[in-house]
Amino acid sequence: MNKTPSNRERVTAQRGFTILLAALVASIVLALGTSIFSLAQKGLSLSSIGRESQFAFYAADSAAECALYQEIRNAHFSTSTPPADVTCDGQSVPVSMQDLSPQFIFTYEYEPNARCAVVTVTKQEVNPRMRIHADGYNTTCENVETSPHALERSVELKIN
Repeated sequence: MNKTPSNRERVTAQRGFTILLAALVASIVLALGTSIFSLAQKGLSLSSIGRESQFAFYAADSAAECALYQEIRNAHFSTSTPPADVTCDGQSVPVSMQDLSPQFIFTYEYEPNARCAVVTVTKQEVNPRMRIHADGYNTTCENVETSPHALERSVELKIN
């Protein structure tokens, strides 16, 4: 005997299919939402790193330009006299000098806009070449070694 399904059995089967379809659609929407959130979060992280990298670069550039200005304007990095303090961005900072004849190395650090900049000026006594190397950081000088988010950017100028 061939039994045809009753209306009640058909409705129950359709309800099961509807629940299955709703669960499938919800899973797809949830997966898309999670993917979009993950992409947005990564984009935000990358833009934050880019901004911090620019802060470090600007600190290095500012320090290199200050050293260049001090040398051109005041002949500050003289190999015949002990170095005086350098004034950069309104901050007076001490300069140390190493005599490695015929090469002299001047170093100092200062903090433009609460960012750290470490400057090394290398000058030849015989051939008046000069190299200014500035490392800039996106954090203060005291936090460079301990901060897990410290970024370093460098600028180097060579003057013949």
